[in-house]
Amino acid sequence: MSVNTSSGRERFIGKQDKTEDSLEVKTVGLVRLDEFQRTRETLLEEQVRASEQAQREREKNREASQKRNRKAHKRLSFASDEEQEGDPGSSTKLTHASKIRKSVKDPKADTRFLPDREREAEQNRLRQELSEEWQQQQEAIKKEKLTVVYSLWDGVGHRQTVQCLKGDSIGKFLERCRAQKPQLRSVRGEDLLYVKEDLIIPHNYTFYDLITSNSRGKSGPLFHFDVHDDVRLLQNAAVEKDESHAGKVVERSWYNRNKHIFPASRWEVFDPIKNYGAYRIAGS
Repeated sequence: MSVNTSSGRERFIGKQDKTEDSLEVKTVGLVRLDEFQRTRETLLEEQVRASEQAQREREKNREASQKRNRKAHKRLSFASDEEQEGDPGSSTKLTHASKIRKSVKDPKADTRFLPDREREAEQNRLRQELSEEWQQQQEAIKKEKLTVVYSLWDGVGHRQTVQCLKGDSIGKFLERCRAQKPQLRSVRGEDLLYVKEDLIIPHNYTFYDLITSNSRGKSGPLFHFDVHDDVRLLQNAAVEKDESHAGKVVERSWYNRNKHIFPASRWEVFDPIKNYGAYRIAGS
C-alpha cells in the first residue's frame, strides 16, 4: 500500500509561498541585508506560532468531541434491558437517575482550593501592585531628613549635630562630619568610626537599615539618633529603657591606641544577628 506524501509537500510549499509573498510585501524597495533577514525570521516565527495554535485548537476540539461521545455512551449504557425491550417505566427510571447524577455536585462547596487561572492571574497582579506601592513608600522614607546628634570623641566628647537623609550610609554620614570639623579634614572617611550604644557600625549600613530593623545595642536603641532620657516612671526591671545616647565619631588611630581602656574596651563591631540583651533601668 503506497503512502501519498504529495499533500504534505504541497502544504509545506504553500506555507513557504505565503512566507515569501509576505516577505516581498514587507521588503518592497531597497532594504539592508540585516533588515531583510530580520523580517524573514519574524515572518517564519509567526508562521510557526500560527501552525502551533491551529494544532492546539484541533487537539482541543478532538478532546471535546471525545468527551461528548463518552457522555453519550454512558447515557445510552445506563438503560436497563427492560427499557431496551420497551418497558414504559424504564424512561422514568433513567430520568430519575440522571437527576441524581446532576445533583451530586454541591453548589455550596468551597472550590477556592482548586486551580483557577483567572484567580491566580488576579492575585499575581495584586501582589505586583502591592510590591510596587511598598517600594515607593520605602524610597520616600529614605528621602526623609534626619538630624543626627554625635560626639566627636577623643577621650572627651564634643557634641555636634549634622543633617542627613534616612537613606544615607554611615560612610556618607562620616564624610559630612569630616567636612563639618576642620580637625578632621586631613583624615580620610574610612579612617573614622561611628560608635552607637557601644557598637561600631560598619560604613555600609544606612540609617534606614537600623530604623526599619529596630536594631538594639548594649545600652540603648540603634534607631534613635537624637539624645533623650527615659522619663517614664517604671518599676519593672524587665522593661527596657528608652534612653538614647549620642553616637561617637572616633578616629580609627585613637581607637587602636585605646581599645584596651574603658569605654573603648566595651566597643565591638555590630552584628545584626547577635542578641545584645535587654538594657535595663539603671540600678535594677
